Amino acid sequence: MGKCNIEKQFVDYVMENKENHYRLALSYVKNVDDALDVVQESIYKAISTVDTLKNPGYFKTWFYKILVNTSLDLLRKRKKLVVVDDEVLLGFDSGTFDNCEDIDLQKALDNLPVQYRSVVVLRFFEDLKIEEIAVVLDENVNTIKTRLYKSLKMLRIEMND
Repeated sequence: MGKCNIEKQFVDYVMENKENHYRLALSYVKNVDDALDVVQESIYKAISTVDTLKNPGYFKTWFYKILVNTSLDLLRKRKKLVVVDDEVLLGFDSGTFDNCEDIDLQKALDNLPVQYRSVVVLRFFEDLKIEEIAVVLDENVNTIKTRLYKSLKMLRIEMND
């Protein structure tokens, strides 16, 4: 498969899934402008290395890995806790749930350590399979299963409080 063809497939994939990519970045960096920067930088990184991808069927996990790592790089550079403002939280509201519950869930998620929050976001908000999460986070499947179990337990405790 030619480089131009795989680049076009990648651009098509990015355009079809841009909302998901933005939402994933926002779940990490908690800031609209930073999330846009993360997505833009991730696309740049991906396009510059797209010829290394052997199978376009792996665009999703491959790009999510780039997106997560770029988000974590930004957080490391910042080295500070970011408070989510109400406008960002309301952006997560689909209108089908009680807004108070959404905010409580978002606060509970924000209180999880990043490795646990990552697993929950990728599994339940991005609908990745356990195996795909393991690839994205560069961990083994059992570690992901354990983190998912622990994070759900922590969320239950936090939400009950």
